[in-house]
Amino acid sequence: MALSRSSLVALFVTLVALVSPSAQTRPGPTPDQYSRLHWRTIGPEGNRFSAAAGIAGDPHTYYVGAASGGIWKTTDGGTNWAPIFDGQPVQSIGSLAVAASDPNVVWAGTGEGKIRSHISLGQGIYKSMDAGKTWALMGLEQTGRIPRLLIHPKDPDIVLACALGHAYGPQPERGVFRTADGGRTWTRALFSDENAGCSGSAPDPTNTRIPFAGMWTLEIHTWGRDSGGPGSGLFTSRDGGVTWTRLQGRGLPTKPVGKVAVAISASN
Repeated sequence: MALSRSSLVALFVTLVALVSPSAQTRPGPTPDQYSRLHWRTIGPEGNRFSAAAGIAGDPHTYYVGAASGGIWKTTDGGTNWAPIFDGQPVQSIGSLAVAASDPNVVWAGTGEGKIRSHISLGQGIYKSMDAGKTWALMGLEQTGRIPRLLIHPKDPDIVLACALGHAYGPQPERGVFRTADGGRTWTRALFSDENAGCSGSAPDPTNTRIPFAGMWTLEIHTWGRDSGGPGSGLFTSRDGGVTWTRLQGRGLPTKPVGKVAVAISASN
């Protein structure tokens, strides 16, 4: 049956209303609905976790690193977990990072960086090319603790490893180490002195050439810790981590400081 002109116009108006943004917009959760949400443990059970990493766009896959219990992975949002690092000779994990350009590439820095008098040492940096199924040691065995890793967002072979050191005394294997060939070779790009190691790092989210790093003068003893000194401070690079400059003045402390943590706002 043919429709009249007026009927066609009415049908068109109805369809536009149905597909218009205002008709499709649904109200978001209210404060009352949020208030009824509660945290719950999702495992895996064991000792404390010192690192975690997810995959952008995948709300179900996560990796977590334990202070002395290896790496665990979930692909169903935490309902089930699998240990994926048990075959390695070291089980203390300090940092994890998944390459944004290839989620199959996962880097793991060993050695817990959350300092106390009785924490496990690491044994270098590891890389997986198959989403955690197999792992390969990629060097930096003497760095002791790697609390943070930065992977270039477009090149998974370019990595900055923030190394705190074993921190039981002076050592040269501290600071920020850089590789541009997937870990086959490393360069110690940032080094302040043998008493200070890298305590944290963060990239400028708008410019891959500008990372920041905190350095921390630290020595651990059985009875306590010596924290702070001339090697501590905030550093930045303008060439992707190849060379670094200490930031001074403009409100930063003028006296020696202790641990420096770094975070950069993604919006500004």
